[in-house]
Amino acid sequence: MTKETISNAPWWRGAAIYQIYPRSFADSNGDGIGDLKGIAARLDHVARLGVEAVWISPFYASPMADFGYDISDYCAVDPMFGTLEDFDALVTRAKELNLKIIIDQVYAHTSDRHPWFAESRTSRDNPRADWYVWADPKADGTPPNNWQSIFGGPAWRWDARRGQYYMHNFLAEQPQLNCHNPEVQDALLGVAKFWLDRGVSGFRIDALNHAMHDPLLRDNPAASDDTRVRTRPYDFQVQVYNQSHPDLFGFIERLQALIASYPGTFSLAEVGGARAGEEMKTFTQGPDRLDSAYGFDFLYAENLTPRRIAAAQDYWPDEADVGWPSWAFENHDAPRALSRWCAPEDIDAFARMKTMLLLSLRGNPILFQGEELGLLQDEIPFEMLRDPEAIANWPLTLSRDGVRTPLPWLAQDEHGGFTAATPWLPMSAQNLARAVDRQEADPDSLLHLTRRLVALRSGNASLRRGSCEVVVADETHLVLRRALDGQSVLTVFNMGPQATPWPAGVPTTGEALAAVNDAEAGTLPAWGGIWIIEGETA
Repeated sequence: MTKETISNAPWWRGAAIYQIYPRSFADSNGDGIGDLKGIAARLDHVARLGVEAVWISPFYASPMADFGYDISDYCAVDPMFGTLEDFDALVTRAKELNLKIIIDQVYAHTSDRHPWFAESRTSRDNPRADWYVWADPKADGTPPNNWQSIFGGPAWRWDARRGQYYMHNFLAEQPQLNCHNPEVQDALLGVAKFWLDRGVSGFRIDALNHAMHDPLLRDNPAASDDTRVRTRPYDFQVQVYNQSHPDLFGFIERLQALIASYPGTFSLAEVGGARAGEEMKTFTQGPDRLDSAYGFDFLYAENLTPRRIAAAQDYWPDEADVGWPSWAFENHDAPRALSRWCAPEDIDAFARMKTMLLLSLRGNPILFQGEELGLLQDEIPFEMLRDPEAIANWPLTLSRDGVRTPLPWLAQDEHGGFTAATPWLPMSAQNLARAVDRQEADPDSLLHLTRRLVALRSGNASLRRGSCEVVVADETHLVLRRALDGQSVLTVFNMGPQATPWPAGVPTTGEALAAVNDAEAGTLPAWGGIWIIEGETA
């Protein structure tokens, strides 16, 4: 193990984490939008899942151009979500339920309404003139280089006040912070300290590899000429210079030093892009960098296969100076996995197998709200879309709104018990049928299964933080051996829609800790999965 010995492992190593998207979790005041009081009121649902931490997506003051990821005040709660006092009450409630609170931090950019940017754009010599990425136009007035925004179009917006372009990797309303500037780093560390002092247990750091650019503003090279479909200009380039500058490591180490100075804290980086695996490792390498990172191995994958799982696990060996991974099959940016990975007739069985599989991986499993219910991707008509990326790239980009629809609490309520008003996004009949109250009443539901599996994993040291050996990974079979301190658990899966023979050479002896879809030692029905305690290992 890295950073800590097995006997002194921190709470977060192997902890299950539950992500809450505040707009869509629970509405306490009847305006159709979820809020902090709603989270506090429903937090017992999360606690009963057996997870140890809750990651809450942004609730900060924001014009909501990108629904909270465009922050206008890092240290204020947006009124639609409540107040700082509501946040403090939420932290108190979480502590009563033995839950840690992890919150998003967005260091790559702010809103264009942030006071820092308002001052920066006034002139080229004001105190915050260098807090954002500004550049002169080329001689012909065009942007300084060829960088493209993820949301479409050039990553540069002209500002007449300064007579310069400013950079934005995302929306034009999200100007890029110049994290090369030590004053900017100091300000961001001050933000982190503000929330640590309020009792949070750590941070999920959004788009961290976007936080530092190449100061020479060199053009990105063109992507290789292949057959993949490109829906955005961004996809035509290799993102070499607009992100991931090596100086970022110094800022990461400053940030981790602050976080680690508060006992019992956790740092988790989100890392995307073509070099995500390499960057996740470097961001978490050694004791001075972040605790964990997660990428997009599964979030946009078209299918879930044994070999895809095996490749992800093999990439994170249990070796010195190799960081600790986290894994998500769904989140607020990615479509529901059940709508991507299986046929409609297989949804229920596949959901059971998928849940057991996520909890079998070495690392921290992250459950997105509703995943414990088996929610499906909703189809949002164009006229009801709220997602700026989906609107800009319609109809080729799958809407993020379809995964952000409100959580259904009551099956027979037209608004799912989420709100007394019209919800900010529509709720579908398919997901209302999977509401919490209906699954609470069914002991065989996915909700009850998720609770049982999380509890079993939490109580088994091998599953929680042991090493991971890929024993078998073929067309349909996946067998992992999780081992720690001479004890091991075999996790055996049939990841196919037909019954399959037990994989050759895999033992059938040992106690069955848990099974899904009628699997037994020696028998693997369609989508079958089983955990088998092996006992002593060499």
